[in-house]
Amino acid sequence: MSEYASEILRGWIGEKVHCEHSPAKIEKQAETLARECCAKAAEEGILLEDIQEEVGDIKELIASRLEEAAEENAHETKSDKPSE
Repeated sequence: MSEYASEILRGWIGEKVHCEHSPAKIEKQAETLARECCAKAAEEGILLEDIQEEVGDIKELIASRLEEAAEENAHETKSDKPSE
């Protein structure tokens, strides 16, 4: 994948991939975001095959990032609670 394509992908994921849902809804959110990411890549002239060659299944990558974000949110929520 070209440097340009990598920058677009990293930027898009950083901007769009935030867990706003419960972990149970991550799969649906990942599917929606993967479609949006593929559409953005196509707009930029980046082939889906190039992305897949570099990162594998884009939906799985996004789901993984969403799970990480959900874990961070859960950890932050615990940390924000006052100690008794």
